[in-house]
Amino acid sequence: MKKVILCLFLASCFTAPAAAKLDLNRKDQRKCKKVLLDGLRSDEFWSSMHAAEGLTLGGFGDVVRKHCASKLPKEKNHQHRCGLARELVRAGDRQKSQVMMKILSDLNSTGRVHAAESLYKVGWTGSSKPLEKAFAGADDLRLKYMAAAALGKKGSQQAMKFLRDEMRTQEDTKLLYIPAWILSRIGNKSDIPLIRKRLADAPDAWMKSFLEHALAALGDPDGQKALWRNLKSEDPRLRTYAAVFAGDARMLDTKAQLLEQLADENLDARIRAAQTLLFLSR
Repeated sequence: MKKVILCLFLASCFTAPAAAKLDLNRKDQRKCKKVLLDGLRSDEFWSSMHAAEGLTLGGFGDVVRKHCASKLPKEKNHQHRCGLARELVRAGDRQKSQVMMKILSDLNSTGRVHAAESLYKVGWTGSSKPLEKAFAGADDLRLKYMAAAALGKKGSQQAMKFLRDEMRTQEDTKLLYIPAWILSRIGNKSDIPLIRKRLADAPDAWMKSFLEHALAALGDPDGQKALWRNLKSEDPRLRTYAAVFAGDARMLDTKAQLLEQLADENLDARIRAAQTLLFLSR
């Protein structure tokens, strides 16, 4: 379960509107870039993809294209192929979207959830039919959620209604984090009461943090207070996700804490702090 969540959530996409920028001096910019370059070379595959995302958001997409383009032809794991293709698309090679679409359409592939998620993250603009087919026919609820996310990002009101209905009625509380995460990025402030209402249903602090961070990204003051607490958590997972969502929420006041997190003992916590610092400074 934890591995699935890590793969699903640590590769976020920022959709915040233009706003005030974070003032980051050159020394701190270099620190952030070093953290991300070290992460890119990591043997931890998903950490390296998170670092790739951070580099692209920081304006270093050329480094990402070179790194991922050399690995994609040799990669056989469909989930990993989605990660590489996604970061290539994010870094400017839009044609690599077809890699993800091919995996999505392969009913025998173990990478279909990753494919739908990645198409959502990069903002698929082609035909909706493969996504609609996955959405309508998915037995795996995670696939249905991610296909709905991609369709909702394209403007499907049916998909958005489904996600909101799931947020309202889903009885498996261990799944609430997925629609909350999606609505925090492609929903709006009207979703705040809907997400807030389910806070009491979260089975533990780990799951609750996703709902808190979703609220923070939508501008909810209590959610942002919770994000601040999670940035200082002893749990590295909470520090990592709080750093990601600090970017979504454009919480410029987290700068000092994120700079401190560049030296975190956890690789992903360092990577996500560097990513958000560079993102908020651009």
